[in-house]
Amino acid sequence: MTERYAAAGVRLDAADEAKRRIAALARTTRTPLALGEIGAFGGMVRVPPGYERPVLVLSTDGVGTKVLVAARAGIHDTVGEDLVNHCVNDILVHGARPLAFLDYLATAELDPDTAAAIVTGVTRGCRAHDMTLAGGETAQLPDLYQPGQYDLAGTIVGVVEEKAALHGDRVRLGDVLLGYASNGLHTNGYTLARRIVFERLGLDVDQPFPDTGRTVAQVLLDVHTSYAAAVNPVLSRLHALAHITGGGIPGNLVRVLPAECEAVVEARAWPWPTVFRVLMRAGDVSLGEMRRVFNLGIGMIAVAARDDTEAAMAAAKRAGVDAWIIGEVRAGTRGVRFVER
Repeated sequence: MTERYAAAGVRLDAADEAKRRIAALARTTRTPLALGEIGAFGGMVRVPPGYERPVLVLSTDGVGTKVLVAARAGIHDTVGEDLVNHCVNDILVHGARPLAFLDYLATAELDPDTAAAIVTGVTRGCRAHDMTLAGGETAQLPDLYQPGQYDLAGTIVGVVEEKAALHGDRVRLGDVLLGYASNGLHTNGYTLARRIVFERLGLDVDQPFPDTGRTVAQVLLDVHTSYAAAVNPVLSRLHALAHITGGGIPGNLVRVLPAECEAVVEARAWPWPTVFRVLMRAGDVSLGEMRRVFNLGIGMIAVAARDDTEAAMAAAKRAGVDAWIIGEVRAGTRGVRFVER
């Protein structure tokens, strides 16, 4: 008996249809910097003119088990936008402008409608940042994934002038910590959040999420905020930026602190979004664990001289992002310490 690829779980016709639809979506993101043909073995993008010593900044990330919520809700376009915004923030902390993006979608069996919905979100995020979707990969891996499940990851390429790149070495004692608001979980902590919501509380995606007036799907699928519009106007005035992702404030802010500098964070300087209070109460999660797992309402932290905080907060307000002064840099052991006021 002759074995066939389809019988083994890989549908080439579905893959071809998905790739056709993805290519059409990718064309909508082409910028003047894009080169080459869509569907080629590699994507190409020019380095923009005007840089004396351009440095490429690259980052790869995913959206974790948030994709399981998307699959459960049958809503697939938001995780694509999540992915782009997360990666944009990761290079923004170095002062980089995004140039190109590549996505990776792996699933048990490629469904053209699902793939197109995911990439619709990716292209929406790319267009919002004037960035080319330069390529990607779709993989059918029935022996690795359960039916209906998929994984999503992306790689971003950005550019920054070498002398303007942020590394954290400009941070000084007395600098102020400016916290930019998150709109919820963003793309981290979903393994714990799903367990609390779906198992402890026994809720499903179409049911009300406590204390919000919204459904579980709406709360858990809020799109990861991009801070590009809030931060770009004042990048030259900032000493460092930290994207608050997995590890929370303690695990990410420490990454931009020089030796013998301690970040002192005022724990009551900003309000927690309701989702975190519900998760803490329903899951009986300790405060320390909450701080290590979730962003708790702060998606990005800027470190700046006190004289520059007013301009930074004004730029955030113009972009529609709430911001608060949440602490300062002091002499001490390198790390993050929370204080109550």
